[in-house]
Amino acid sequence: MRKHTLILLFVFLAAIAHAQQVADHRNDFAVGFSGGYSLTDMRFLPKVSQTMHGGFVLGVTGRYTCEKYYSSICALQAEVNINQMGWKENIIDYNEDPVINQVTGLPEEYQRTITYVQVPLLARLGWGREKKGFQFFFQAGPQFGYCLSEKTKMNFKLAERNFEDRVNQTIAQDTMPVENKFDFGITAGIGLEYSHPKVGHFLLDVRYYYGLGNIYGDSKRDNFGTSNFRNIVVKLAYLFDIVRTKEKKKAPL
Repeated sequence: MRKHTLILLFVFLAAIAHAQQVADHRNDFAVGFSGGYSLTDMRFLPKVSQTMHGGFVLGVTGRYTCEKYYSSICALQAEVNINQMGWKENIIDYNEDPVINQVTGLPEEYQRTITYVQVPLLARLGWGREKKGFQFFFQAGPQFGYCLSEKTKMNFKLAERNFEDRVNQTIAQDTMPVENKFDFGITAGIGLEYSHPKVGHFLLDVRYYYGLGNIYGDSKRDNFGTSNFRNIVVKLAYLFDIVRTKEKKKAPL
C-alpha cells in the first residue's frame, strides 16, 4: 500500500513539473466596461406560463491572464454587473388565445422586473491570437447576486383580473415580493475577442446562467417548490491593458 502511494505521489509531482515546463507564464491584467441585453424566465413549480423577459446589462470587468498552456490561454475574470431580470407572463386561455380583461376589454399583460447586482467569477480558456487578432474563448464559474429593486408592470387591476379564462391558475407570484434577495448559481458561455496592442480588447460573448437559489420560500407550506432564474446574456465589452507581460529579448546569433 505504501509503495503504491509513493508511486502515485511521484507521478503527480512529475505531472506538475511537466506542466510547469510546457506552460508559458503570463502576467497580463486588463480592465474595462461592458453592456448588453438580458433575456430571462423563471422556473416556477407550480408552473407559470411565460415568455422571455428582456432587460439591460451594464458592468465593469477585470481580467488576469496567468499562462499559456500549449495553445490554451488561461485567465481569471471577475465582473460587477447590473442586470435587469424577472419574468413576463403569457396569459392565455384554453385555446391559446390572449385572455381578455372583462373590465377593460384588453388582453391582460403582466411583467415583473427585478434588478440585481451580480458578481460572476469566471475561469477562462482562449485559443487564437493574444496580441493582435482574433481569439475564441470559453468561460465558466459561479455567480452571486443581490436584489436591488423590483417593479411590476400590468394593464389590469388585480381585483379585476380575468381568473376564470386563464389556462394557468397559478397567480400567487403576482402579489409576492422577492423573499430571498441573495441569489447564486452557475454561468457559462462562449465568445470572440479581437485584440490590438495599441487599442485594447473588444469582446462579444453569450452566456447562460442557471440559478441554484429560489426567490421565494420552498417549504411545504410555501406557494412554490421552485422559483429560480434562467438567464441568457449577450454582451459587448472593451478592455484596456494595465499590466502586460514583457517580451523576452531574442539572444543574438
